[in-house]
Amino acid sequence: MTLETPLVDRPTISPEHIQEAAENLSTIRDFIRFGVTALRQYDAHLGQGTEDYFAESSGLVLQTLSLDWNADAEILESKLLPSEKTEVLSLLERRINEKVPTSYLLNLAYFDGKPYYVDERVLIPRSPIAELIDNRFAPYFLDENGQTREAENNLPENPNPKTPQRILDMCTGSGCIAIALAYAFPEAEVDATDISKQALEVAAINAEHHNKQFEVALLESDLFSKIPAENQYDLIVSNPPYVDAEDMADLPAEFLHEPELALAAGQDGLDLVRKMLAQAADYLTEDGLIVIEVGNSEWAMRQNFNTVDFHWLTFQKGGTGIFALTAEQCRRYKDIFQQSIQN
Repeated sequence: MTLETPLVDRPTISPEHIQEAAENLSTIRDFIRFGVTALRQYDAHLGQGTEDYFAESSGLVLQTLSLDWNADAEILESKLLPSEKTEVLSLLERRINEKVPTSYLLNLAYFDGKPYYVDERVLIPRSPIAELIDNRFAPYFLDENGQTREAENNLPENPNPKTPQRILDMCTGSGCIAIALAYAFPEAEVDATDISKQALEVAAINAEHHNKQFEVALLESDLFSKIPAENQYDLIVSNPPYVDAEDMADLPAEFLHEPELALAAGQDGLDLVRKMLAQAADYLTEDGLIVIEVGNSEWAMRQNFNTVDFHWLTFQKGGTGIFALTAEQCRRYKDIFQQSIQN
C-alpha cells in the first residue's frame, strides 16, 4: 500500500512543451540537458537514489536507451529515433507530473554499486549502510580474507575479532542489504526478514538475479517473532521504518509512492527500533554487533535513551543517523530497552 498523493496544485509540464522537445531535440546530450532543466523547473524532489538533477536525468535517459550510466562522451552525440524520443519524454513527463521516482519508472536502483530491481512494493535503496558493508564493518570484524581493515566509521573495537558466520538483515525490503552482505562475507549464512510478503517477493527476484538465492534465506517475520530462538547472529543489520509522524505529514510527493509500511514508525519514529533493542541481546552471539539506521529520528534516540552509550557512526560518503551496539551493551542495557516498550 502506498500513501495517497494529496490533491494540491503542483507545476506540471504541458503536452506542448513535450512536443516542442520532441521536434527540436535530437541527441542524447540534448535530452539529458532538457531533463535537467525540466526537473529543476518543475520542482522535482530528489533523494531517492540520486542527489542532483544531472544524475537523475542522465540515469533516466541512458537507462531508457539501454546504455551504461557511465557511457562514453562520444555516444552522447548520437541521435535518438522518434520512438526513443517518445519513450524518454513519456517517462520524464510521468516523473514530473505524477512525481513517480525515477527508480520506479525504470524498475532499477543501485546499492553498493550493484543494480537491483525495485517497484512500489519496496523502499528505494539509499542507505549509508553500503559504506559499512564496503569496509566490512571494520575494525569490529575481520574481512573475507581474515584481515583487520582500518577503522573509518567509528565502529567499536572487538577484543575477539572474527569473520561473521551468521548475519541477519531485518526489514530487508528489496533485499539489497542482505545481498550486499552475502557478497562481502561469502562464507556467511545471511537471513533476511520482512513483515511484508510483497517486499519479500521483490527480494527473491533480486537474490536470484545476483545468484545469491542459496546464500540469502528469506523469511516473513514481524521483527524477531518468527525467528527461531536458537538462531544466534554475529551481526544484525537493520534499516527499519523510522519516519516520525511530523515528517510523514510533510513528505514530498515522490516519497508517497513508497510503501507507508516501510516508512512510518509512530509518533517519534522509534516504534520498531524499541522492539528490536528489547530482544536484540537474545539473538546476538557473545561478541555480536547490531547496527540500526534511524535517520532523522536520531534526536529521539538520544532523548529517549540518554543513558545508553550508542556508537553513532560516521561516513566518508555522507550520511547520519546510524548507530551500533555490541552484544555486551545490549545485555547491559536490556532492562532499559524492555522498559521502553512497556511505557
